[in-house]
Amino acid sequence: MSNLAKNYNRKKISFKYGKGSYLYSTDGKKYLDFVMGIAVNSLGHAHPSLIKTINNQSKKLWHVSNAFQIPEGENLAKKLCKKTFADYVMFQNSGAEATEAAIKVARRYFFSIGKPNKNRILCIKNSFHGRTLAAIYASGSKKMTEGFGPKVKGFDHFTFGDHKSLEKKITKDTAAIMVETIMGEGGIKVIPDFCLRELRKLCDKKKILLILDEVQCGIGRSGDFFAFEKSKVKPDIVPIAKGIGGGFPIGAVLMNKKVAAGMVPGTHGSTFGGNPLAMSVGNKVMDIVSNKKFLNNVKKLSKYFLLNFNKIKEKYPSIIKQIRGRGFLIGIQLHQDQTNFIKKLMENKLLTIRAAENVVRILPPLNVKKSEIDEALKIINKVCSQFKL
Repeated sequence: MSNLAKNYNRKKISFKYGKGSYLYSTDGKKYLDFVMGIAVNSLGHAHPSLIKTINNQSKKLWHVSNAFQIPEGENLAKKLCKKTFADYVMFQNSGAEATEAAIKVARRYFFSIGKPNKNRILCIKNSFHGRTLAAIYASGSKKMTEGFGPKVKGFDHFTFGDHKSLEKKITKDTAAIMVETIMGEGGIKVIPDFCLRELRKLCDKKKILLILDEVQCGIGRSGDFFAFEKSKVKPDIVPIAKGIGGGFPIGAVLMNKKVAAGMVPGTHGSTFGGNPLAMSVGNKVMDIVSNKKFLNNVKKLSKYFLLNFNKIKEKYPSIIKQIRGRGFLIGIQLHQDQTNFIKKLMENKLLTIRAAENVVRILPPLNVKKSEIDEALKIINKVCSQFKL
């Protein structure tokens, strides 16, 4: 009997080790892993550079309090700011921590300029911003909030794609609009670039902040370092996590100078956030993933992947409804519940994971090989050919 709580519906499989794009189970089977810890293992399993970095840093210093300066964190913050819109960074340990901190930054900004009542955050209904208490109410999902009352106040919601509804929901108390640039758990729904530009214009017009949640779609997963980059939009606040640690727990909030001014000493803290070991790993991941050649390869191979996915869709239109996504954040929307499809893929040694709207989520490592993509396509084609409606 397991002493672990039952809050996860775990599959009856465990793994002994991983290497690159593959996981090796305790019963000796080899699986092509296109879950990657849900977009976490950006460089695959046991990447040699990350192993070396962790080994070297672990012999020197693991943890010190944020009461002291941490050079490894200073270096990573500098790299993130140089690469992006940001002027300042606060480090956390996870995506949920990062989105919670982003909410605090937005509210604190208006408090600091004498407008404490401007504290409401406007989000997409049935989005996903994490599993902590404020984050589940930000997500606006009945399923996620059920049984966790009383309600955390301060959040309003609009329907994805409904621009009229969005503008009507903005009130004198609205502080920010917070959206995922690409909705992950919500079904791999990409906010078009022109919509991001309109969001920025609307926020400027209403004098409110724009928060773009890039926890899942950021750090190269879209083919750009951030998914919003193609739109040329500059957000005010961006929470990140997952891929920046390559499998090591790291989260962060990136912010511009204007909003960062409200975060004075004592307004936020994280015991483990920004520790030397995590920061060393983050620096190495950043050095690899932010490289232009690396990102161009993500674009090239993901384009190939999506092109061939659509060929499979055309071949099996009664099974596959739509191919969604950008870069290596891909969703196969089925005409029916995806549970059995995911099970069949797993039986054929391909690991995937579900998202909303009957979507099978495909999340390969960013350094996946073309031969591994071909292997996945072959398995998906085989399962489609055998799948009974």
